[in-house]
Amino acid sequence: MNYTTLGKAGIKISQICIGTWAWGDKLIWGYGKGGYSDQDLKEAFQKSISLGINFFDTAEVYGGGRSEELLGSFIKESSADVVVSTKFFPFPYRLSKNDLRKAIKNSLQRIGLNKVSLYQIHFPYSIVPIDMWLNALADSYEEGFTEAVGVSNFSLKQMKHSVEVLSKRGVRLTSNQVRYNLLARNAEFSGLSSYCKNEGITLLAHSTLAQGILTGKYTSKNPPHGMRRLAFPPSKLKQYEPLINTLKEIASKYGSSGAQVAINWVIAKGAVPIVGVKNSRQADENINAIDWTLDKEDVLLLDKIAGIIH
Repeated sequence: MNYTTLGKAGIKISQICIGTWAWGDKLIWGYGKGGYSDQDLKEAFQKSISLGINFFDTAEVYGGGRSEELLGSFIKESSADVVVSTKFFPFPYRLSKNDLRKAIKNSLQRIGLNKVSLYQIHFPYSIVPIDMWLNALADSYEEGFTEAVGVSNFSLKQMKHSVEVLSKRGVRLTSNQVRYNLLARNAEFSGLSSYCKNEGITLLAHSTLAQGILTGKYTSKNPPHGMRRLAFPPSKLKQYEPLINTLKEIASKYGSSGAQVAINWVIAKGAVPIVGVKNSRQADENINAIDWTLDKEDVLLLDKIAGIIH
């Protein structure tokens, strides 16, 4: 396993982060409805740890807090030194800095930790000025509830503003977690990824596999179910076929899978991919995406094919 550092916080993290959005989520992912169980998730955690993963990302809203609880229980049962990041959601009814303080304390209680490695603002949209949440984030850092602070789903302009606000408090912005994959490349086109690189801010890429679309599992004749079908209808899946086929062709060259190629592409772009896993098989396959490195020619080919879609 290769490791890197989280921003300039001095925290060592694995080159892949395990995302726990699906852990406990019934609405989108079908948790508890026969798709996967707590035991499946426990085995996914154990497999990840055994392969050298030490970085896990969760949020208070994932499964209504169940994701944090599950992750915490798995950590407690293991002796692994785990880097945990979680997030604060600026709900409309949250109106004061103390709401963030309460939220992180509740997250810590669910996870069973005295502090987390990274605490993030989940979205920049709020009915109160975002500066208040940024200052509350700085408070949480100063109080020792978190080792580092980050943002999530912030645009380049919003991220730059966050850097300015936090720097006035003597606090460094460590990361920005955004949607970034072959079908969602705004982080590149907007200059956000370049800014992160120049400023030593870690770019965390969520939805690395586009909610499973880049695995090749789904086609126009076999679209995903539930809410994911609204985002990826058969007409869109038809447009994605050239890219999916290219992923498969490149995968055969490396003796890997299309999903592994898609993950490796994100790493080649300088980001840390957040990969969701629901069982040990998925953990094994996705984590092994970093046992090799894409050639520059293959990265350029994927850029080209994905660009045609856009």
